[in-house]
Amino acid sequence: MMNEVIETMMQHRSIRNYKDTIITDEQLYTIIEAGQMASTSSNLQAYSIINIVDRRLRHELAELAGPQWHVDTAPVFLVWCADLRRVAVATETTIDKHIENLELTENFLVATVDTALAAQNSALAAESMGLGILFVGGIRNQIEQVSQLLKLPQHVVPLFGMCIGYPDEQPFIRPRFSLEAVLHQNSYNEEKIEATIAEYDERVVDYVMERSNGADSFSWSESMRRRLSQARQRTTQQAFFQSKGLMKK
Repeated sequence: MMNEVIETMMQHRSIRNYKDTIITDEQLYTIIEAGQMASTSSNLQAYSIINIVDRRLRHELAELAGPQWHVDTAPVFLVWCADLRRVAVATETTIDKHIENLELTENFLVATVDTALAAQNSALAAESMGLGILFVGGIRNQIEQVSQLLKLPQHVVPLFGMCIGYPDEQPFIRPRFSLEAVLHQNSYNEEKIEATIAEYDERVVDYVMERSNGADSFSWSESMRRRLSQARQRTTQQAFFQSKGLMKK
């Protein structure tokens, strides 16, 4: 059963090339406010968004993230942060136990989920306006330097970036796993994993061949093996998060 919202969701694709058309403040504020309406655990609203408008700062972030040139060139670039600072400030005049509890891994998970839910709401709002978006996980490649650039206080950490703008390309829609692969009934069914991976691998090979005009070919499994064999795996994250007063126990 389709409707306009679902049709917009089904057309999602990552956009890296953008037109020079300006995104108005009204558009941006609507996108952010739509994000704020996402579900949030216990009304923590444990996130903040930093709009990067300074060109030099934007360029530095683009370099730290890859480099990724679209971070530098997109009309809007946002950094989404897990933010328990407001909770810390609201409770800092009470007993120390509150700060100890703030440092639990559970609360860090709550903050990351809150951030992701809000960001996905904002992404859908942007796409409903005819805009394109790109999530940029590379913002965590050199997470401590990014945190310093953005002057993030204790209990605030950058999770990912988001480019927004009018698309100047129409890339192929990347195929997803079949419904059978991801939907289980009552308990996890491990018996279907190999078959659903094999079926998806075939579709990914076809997608890559079409996208590259026959110049490249690899399966999902091959790309996962390649990813996990890379030396660069952001191995300092836990220590960084703990240094910010998060995920200590």
